[in-house]
Amino acid sequence: METEPQIVFEHIDPSDAVRRRILDEIAHLEQFHGRLTACRVVVSAPEKHKHKGKLYQVRIHLAVPGRAEVAVRPSTAGHQWNQDPLVAIRNAFDAARRQLQDKTKKKRGDVKTLRGPRRASPKGK
Repeated sequence: METEPQIVFEHIDPSDAVRRRILDEIAHLEQFHGRLTACRVVVSAPEKHKHKGKLYQVRIHLAVPGRAEVAVRPSTAGHQWNQDPLVAIRNAFDAARRQLQDKTKKKRGDVKTLRGPRRASPKGK
C-alpha cells in the first residue's frame, strides 16, 4: 500500500484488538489484490442508542490504481449494525473483497455480456 491505512473510531474508545483485526483484514485484501493504494476504515457506534449493549458499524474506503475506488457502507455490506465489532469488521471486509473481485473480473473481461440484437417484445405483453 502506498499510504499508511487510516483507522478511525467514532463515538467509541479505540481498541488495540479491533485495530489488529482491521490491519489483518487489510493485509488479507492486499494478498488478494496487491495494488491497493489507500485504505480508510471507520468503526462507529451511534451516539445515542435505545438498545442494551453497543452496536457497531464499519465503513471502508479503498483506492486502487486507475482512479478506481471501493466504498463499503453498511447497506452495501448487507448489514446495518452489529453487536460485535469483530463481526461488523468481517462483514464489511467480505463486502470489500467481493467488490474488488467484481472490479477485477470486469477489468479482465470475465463478465458475461449480452450479445446480439435485442428482440422486440410483442405488443400487449
